[in-house]
Amino acid sequence: MTQKRLPPWFKQRIVPKASVSRVTSLLEELNLNTVCESAHCPNLGKCYSAGTATFMILGNICTRNCRFCAVIKGKPQKVDPEEPRRIARAVRELELDYVVITSVTRDDLPDGGSGHFACTIQEVKRLNPVTEVEVLIPDFQGNPVSIQQVAEAYPRVINHNLETVPALYPRVRPEANYQRSLTLLKKVKSLNSSIYTKSGLMLGLGETEDEVNNAFDDLRRVDCDILTLGQYLRPSAEHLEVKGYIHPEQFQRYKEKACAKGFKSVVSEPLARSSYQAKEASRWV
Repeated sequence: MTQKRLPPWFKQRIVPKASVSRVTSLLEELNLNTVCESAHCPNLGKCYSAGTATFMILGNICTRNCRFCAVIKGKPQKVDPEEPRRIARAVRELELDYVVITSVTRDDLPDGGSGHFACTIQEVKRLNPVTEVEVLIPDFQGNPVSIQQVAEAYPRVINHNLETVPALYPRVRPEANYQRSLTLLKKVKSLNSSIYTKSGLMLGLGETEDEVNNAFDDLRRVDCDILTLGQYLRPSAEHLEVKGYIHPEQFQRYKEKACAKGFKSVVSEPLARSSYQAKEASRWV
Protein backbone atom coordinates (compact mmCIF):
# COMPACT_ATOMS: atom_id res chain seq x y z
CA MET A 1 0.00 0.00 0.00
CA THR A 2 1.28 3.46 -0.88
CA GLN A 3 1.93 5.55 2.22
CA LYS A 4 0.83 9.18 2.16
CA ARG A 5 2.27 10.78 5.30
CA LEU A 6 5.93 11.25 6.04
CA PRO A 7 7.14 9.13 8.96
CA PRO A 8 8.41 10.96 12.06
CA TRP A 9 12.09 10.47 11.18
CA PHE A 10 11.76 13.08 8.41
CA LYS A 11 11.13 15.91 10.86
CA GLN A 12 13.85 18.56 10.64
CA ARG A 13 14.66 21.74 12.49
CA ILE A 14 13.34 24.80 10.67
CA VAL A 15 16.25 26.87 9.39
CA PRO A 16 15.81 30.63 9.84
CA LYS A 17 15.64 32.49 6.53
CA ALA A 18 18.43 34.83 7.57
CA SER A 19 20.87 31.92 7.91
CA VAL A 20 20.58 31.02 4.22
CA SER A 21 20.64 34.58 2.89
CA ARG A 22 24.38 34.64 2.19
CA VAL A 23 24.11 31.75 -0.27
CA THR A 24 20.81 32.81 -1.83
CA SER A 25 22.04 36.37 -2.35
CA LEU A 26 25.25 35.18 -3.99
CA LEU A 27 23.37 32.81 -6.30
CA GLU A 28 21.07 35.63 -7.35
CA GLU A 29 23.96 38.04 -7.86
CA LEU A 30 25.89 35.59 -10.04
CA ASN A 31 22.81 34.20 -11.80
CA LEU A 32 23.58 30.61 -10.83
CA ASN A 33 21.36 27.55 -10.45
CA THR A 34 21.56 24.86 -7.80
CA VAL A 35 20.11 21.37 -7.87
CA CYS A 36 19.17 22.06 -4.24
CA GLU A 37 16.42 24.39 -5.43
CA SER A 38 15.59 22.82 -8.80
CA ALA A 39 15.18 19.30 -7.38
CA HIS A 40 13.43 20.45 -4.16
CA CYS A 41 16.11 18.89 -1.98
CA PRO A 42 14.94 18.46 1.64
CA ASN A 43 18.44 19.36 2.86
CA LEU A 44 18.52 22.80 1.23
CA GLY A 45 18.21 24.79 4.43
CA LYS A 46 20.83 22.73 6.22
CA CYS A 47 23.35 23.10 3.37
CA TYR A 48 22.69 26.77 2.59
CA SER A 49 22.95 27.70 6.26
CA ALA A 50 26.32 25.91 6.34
CA GLY A 51 27.47 28.08 3.44
CA THR A 52 27.47 25.45 0.71
CA ALA A 53 25.39 24.41 -2.30
CA THR A 54 25.48 21.98 -5.21
CA PHE A 55 25.80 24.04 -8.37
CA MET A 56 23.82 23.05 -11.46
CA ILE A 57 25.31 24.07 -14.79
CA LEU A 58 23.96 24.14 -18.36
CA GLY A 59 20.74 25.87 -17.35
CA ASN A 60 17.82 24.63 -15.29
CA ILE A 61 15.72 22.93 -17.99
CA CYS A 62 16.28 19.23 -18.70
CA THR A 63 15.78 17.45 -22.02
CA ARG A 64 14.61 14.24 -20.32
CA ASN A 65 11.42 13.46 -18.48
CA CYS A 66 12.34 11.20 -15.58
CA ARG A 67 9.20 10.66 -13.53
CA PHE A 68 10.88 11.05 -10.15
CA CYS A 69 12.64 14.37 -10.73
CA ALA A 70 11.37 17.87 -9.98
CA VAL A 71 13.74 19.63 -12.41
CA ILE A 72 11.85 21.47 -15.16
CA LYS A 73 11.56 19.63 -18.49
CA GLY A 74 11.42 21.27 -21.89
CA LYS A 75 13.50 23.20 -24.39
CA PRO A 76 16.77 24.18 -22.70
CA GLN A 77 18.53 27.52 -22.83
CA LYS A 78 21.67 28.28 -24.80
CA VAL A 79 24.90 27.34 -23.09
CA ASP A 80 26.36 30.31 -21.21
CA PRO A 81 30.13 30.46 -21.84
CA GLU A 82 30.61 32.74 -18.81
CA GLU A 83 28.98 30.31 -16.37
CA PRO A 84 32.22 28.44 -15.47
CA ARG A 85 33.83 31.71 -14.34
CA ARG A 86 30.83 32.61 -12.21
CA ILE A 87 30.82 29.15 -10.62
CA ALA A 88 34.51 29.55 -9.81
CA ARG A 89 33.84 32.96 -8.31
CA ALA A 90 31.01 31.57 -6.15
CA VAL A 91 33.30 28.82 -4.88
CA ARG A 92 35.85 31.46 -3.93
CA GLU A 93 33.28 33.75 -2.29
CA LEU A 94 31.91 30.84 -0.22
CA GLU A 95 35.45 29.69 0.61
CA LEU A 96 34.63 26.11 -0.32
CA ASP A 97 37.40 23.55 -0.09
CA TYR A 98 35.10 20.92 -1.61
CA VAL A 99 32.46 21.58 -4.25
CA VAL A 100 29.90 19.45 -6.07
CA ILE A 101 28.83 20.44 -9.57
CA THR A 102 26.01 18.78 -11.50
CA SER A 103 23.85 19.61 -14.52
CA VAL A 104 20.60 19.01 -16.25
CA THR A 105 20.74 16.41 -19.03
CA ARG A 106 21.44 18.09 -22.38
CA ASP A 107 20.71 15.55 -25.10
CA ASP A 108 20.37 18.49 -27.49
CA LEU A 109 24.13 19.14 -27.40
CA PRO A 110 26.53 17.06 -29.54
CA ASP A 111 28.76 16.34 -26.53
CA GLY A 112 25.95 16.29 -23.98
CA GLY A 113 27.58 19.23 -22.22
CA SER A 114 30.84 17.45 -21.37
CA GLY A 115 32.95 20.30 -22.71
CA HIS A 116 31.16 22.73 -20.43
CA PHE A 117 31.73 20.38 -17.49
CA ALA A 118 35.44 20.22 -18.28
CA CYS A 119 35.68 23.99 -18.62
CA THR A 120 33.89 24.49 -15.29
CA ILE A 121 36.17 22.04 -13.49
CA GLN A 122 39.25 23.74 -14.92
CA GLU A 123 38.03 27.24 -14.07
CA VAL A 124 37.17 26.27 -10.49
CA LYS A 125 40.64 24.77 -10.07
CA ARG A 126 42.32 27.81 -11.61
CA LEU A 127 40.64 30.27 -9.26
CA ASN A 128 40.56 27.92 -6.26
CA PRO A 129 43.68 25.74 -6.44
CA VAL A 130 43.11 23.99 -3.11
CA THR A 131 39.44 23.19 -3.75
CA GLU A 132 38.56 19.60 -4.58
CA VAL A 133 35.89 19.09 -7.23
CA GLU A 134 33.21 16.40 -7.43
CA VAL A 135 30.95 16.24 -10.48
CA LEU A 136 27.60 14.49 -10.83
CA ILE A 137 27.23 13.89 -14.56
CA PRO A 138 24.47 12.67 -16.87
CA ASP A 139 25.12 9.64 -19.09
CA PHE A 140 26.06 11.68 -22.22
CA GLN A 141 24.11 8.97 -24.10
CA GLY A 142 27.09 6.71 -23.52
CA ASN A 143 29.45 8.79 -25.67
CA PRO A 144 32.97 7.65 -24.67
CA VAL A 145 34.57 10.86 -25.98
CA SER A 146 32.34 12.94 -23.69
CA ILE A 147 33.16 10.75 -20.70
CA GLN A 148 36.85 11.08 -21.49
CA GLN A 149 36.59 14.86 -21.73
CA VAL A 150 35.30 15.09 -18.17
CA ALA A 151 37.81 12.57 -16.84
CA GLU A 152 40.70 14.49 -18.42
CA ALA A 153 39.70 17.58 -16.42
CA TYR A 154 40.57 15.40 -13.42
CA PRO A 155 37.94 16.00 -10.74
CA ARG A 156 38.47 14.14 -7.47
CA VAL A 157 35.14 12.28 -7.84
CA ILE A 158 32.92 11.49 -10.82
CA ASN A 159 29.41 10.59 -9.72
CA HIS A 160 26.76 9.08 -11.95
CA ASN A 161 23.61 7.73 -10.33
CA LEU A 162 21.88 4.48 -11.21
CA GLU A 163 18.89 5.99 -9.33
CA THR A 164 16.96 2.70 -9.16
CA VAL A 165 17.06 -1.02 -9.95
CA PRO A 166 16.88 -2.21 -13.58
CA ALA A 167 13.33 -3.60 -13.37
CA LEU A 168 12.00 -0.13 -12.53
CA TYR A 169 13.80 1.76 -15.31
CA PRO A 170 10.86 1.68 -17.78
CA ARG A 171 8.65 3.37 -15.17
CA VAL A 172 11.20 5.58 -13.40
CA ARG A 173 13.84 6.44 -16.04
CA PRO A 174 12.35 5.56 -19.47
CA GLU A 175 15.02 7.50 -21.41
CA ALA A 176 17.96 6.07 -19.45
CA ASN A 177 19.65 2.68 -19.60
CA TYR A 178 20.91 0.76 -16.57
CA GLN A 179 23.75 -0.98 -18.39
CA ARG A 180 24.83 2.25 -20.07
CA SER A 181 25.19 3.87 -16.66
CA LEU A 182 27.31 0.99 -15.39
CA THR A 183 29.45 1.19 -18.51
CA LEU A 184 30.03 4.90 -17.89
CA LEU A 185 31.36 4.23 -14.40
CA LYS A 186 33.57 1.45 -15.72
CA LYS A 187 34.88 3.74 -18.47
CA VAL A 188 35.92 6.40 -15.95
CA LYS A 189 38.01 3.84 -14.04
CA SER A 190 39.64 2.60 -17.25
CA LEU A 191 40.58 6.17 -18.18
CA ASN A 192 41.98 7.16 -14.79
CA SER A 193 41.92 4.73 -11.89
CA SER A 194 42.86 7.50 -9.44
CA ILE A 195 39.50 9.24 -9.95
CA TYR A 196 36.98 8.00 -7.42
CA THR A 197 33.64 6.89 -8.84
CA LYS A 198 30.35 7.25 -7.06
CA SER A 199 26.73 6.29 -7.61
CA GLY A 200 23.43 6.36 -5.79
CA LEU A 201 20.01 4.75 -5.48
CA MET A 202 16.64 6.13 -4.42
CA LEU A 203 14.68 3.68 -2.30
CA GLY A 204 10.94 3.41 -1.83
CA LEU A 205 9.96 3.13 -5.50
CA GLY A 206 8.93 -0.51 -5.26
CA GLU A 207 12.33 -2.21 -5.40
CA THR A 208 12.95 -5.44 -3.50
CA GLU A 209 15.82 -6.02 -1.09
CA ASP A 210 17.30 -8.61 -3.44
CA GLU A 211 17.22 -6.11 -6.30
CA VAL A 212 19.02 -3.52 -4.19
CA ASN A 213 21.69 -6.03 -3.23
CA ASN A 214 22.11 -7.03 -6.88
CA ALA A 215 22.62 -3.36 -7.77
CA PHE A 216 25.37 -3.21 -5.14
CA ASP A 217 27.04 -6.18 -6.84
CA ASP A 218 26.72 -4.55 -10.27
CA LEU A 219 28.37 -1.37 -8.99
CA ARG A 220 31.21 -3.24 -7.35
CA ARG A 221 31.84 -5.17 -10.58
CA VAL A 222 32.69 -1.82 -12.22
CA ASP A 223 34.81 -0.84 -9.20
CA CYS A 224 32.51 1.93 -7.93
CA ASP A 225 34.04 3.43 -4.78
CA ILE A 226 31.32 5.51 -3.10
CA LEU A 227 27.61 4.77 -2.67
CA THR A 228 24.69 6.93 -1.54
CA LEU A 229 21.28 5.56 -0.56
CA GLY A 230 18.31 7.80 0.20
CA GLN A 231 14.54 7.77 0.40
CA TYR A 232 12.58 8.82 -2.68
CA LEU A 233 10.18 11.66 -1.85
CA ARG A 234 7.45 12.63 -4.30
CA PRO A 235 8.04 16.23 -5.51
CA SER A 236 4.43 16.73 -6.65
CA ALA A 237 1.22 14.90 -7.54
CA GLU A 238 2.50 14.70 -11.12
CA HIS A 239 5.44 12.52 -10.12
CA LEU A 240 5.70 8.85 -9.17
CA GLU A 241 4.10 7.84 -5.90
CA VAL A 242 6.16 6.60 -3.00
CA LYS A 243 5.62 2.87 -2.69
CA GLY A 244 7.06 2.67 0.82
CA TYR A 245 9.11 4.54 3.38
CA ILE A 246 12.28 2.69 4.31
CA HIS A 247 13.01 2.64 8.04
CA PRO A 248 16.35 4.10 9.20
CA GLU A 249 17.27 0.68 10.57
CA GLN A 250 16.92 -0.79 7.09
CA PHE A 251 19.15 1.96 5.72
CA GLN A 252 21.73 0.93 8.30
CA ARG A 253 21.46 -2.72 7.25
CA TYR A 254 21.94 -1.71 3.61
CA LYS A 255 25.01 0.29 4.62
CA GLU A 256 26.51 -2.69 6.39
CA LYS A 257 25.86 -4.94 3.38
CA ALA A 258 27.33 -2.40 0.97
CA CYS A 259 30.45 -1.94 3.08
CA ALA A 260 30.87 -5.70 3.26
CA LYS A 261 30.80 -5.84 -0.54
CA GLY A 262 33.77 -3.50 -0.75
CA PHE A 263 32.50 0.07 -1.17
CA LYS A 264 35.05 2.42 0.32
CA SER A 265 32.42 4.86 1.60
CA VAL A 266 28.64 4.56 2.03
CA VAL A 267 26.12 7.26 2.99
CA SER A 268 22.81 5.55 3.73
CA GLU A 269 19.94 7.32 5.46
CA PRO A 270 16.47 8.58 4.53
CA LEU A 271 17.50 12.16 3.73
CA ALA A 272 20.74 11.26 1.95
CA ARG A 273 21.10 12.63 -1.57
CA SER A 274 23.86 12.48 -4.18
CA SER A 275 25.79 15.42 -2.80
CA TYR A 276 24.77 14.96 0.84
CA GLN A 277 27.89 14.68 3.03
CA ALA A 278 29.90 14.56 -0.20
CA LYS A 279 33.03 16.01 1.33
CA GLU A 280 32.89 13.65 4.30
CA ALA A 281 32.21 10.62 2.08
CA SER A 282 35.19 11.39 -0.12
CA ARG A 283 37.48 11.58 2.90
CA TRP A 284 36.94 7.90 3.63
CA VAL A 285 38.20 6.68 0.25
